[in-house]
Amino acid sequence: MKEADELLSKGDVVQASEKYYKVAEEAIKILSYRNSIKTISKANQIGHWNSRLYFDAIDELENIYSDIRSLWKSAWILHIEGFHEARLQKEVVEVLKKDIEKLIKLI
Repeated sequence: MKEADELLSKGDVVQASEKYYKVAEEAIKILSYRNSIKTISKANQIGHWNSRLYFDAIDELENIYSDIRSLWKSAWILHIEGFHEARLQKEVVEVLKKDIEKLIKLI
């Protein structure tokens, strides 16, 4: 999170977006393991996490954390629109990062 904040403060919106997204991925993994959800066994079977598994984890975690889907959507927007498409402005990333901070607080 610190690295993403530093990148954003320097104006590197694209890299900051991806770092915030990576923080969200790790938060989802931690919450998944903490709550022993079924998606963990799928990730273990294939040896890694992928986009489908993160969305599957969100489906399961939503039963425990009611607002997790909207927090994940912010992370996904950072990943796709901020990193892959490089379409987000710094001000938008600053707003979306608040949802990443909320994900961290769930941990």
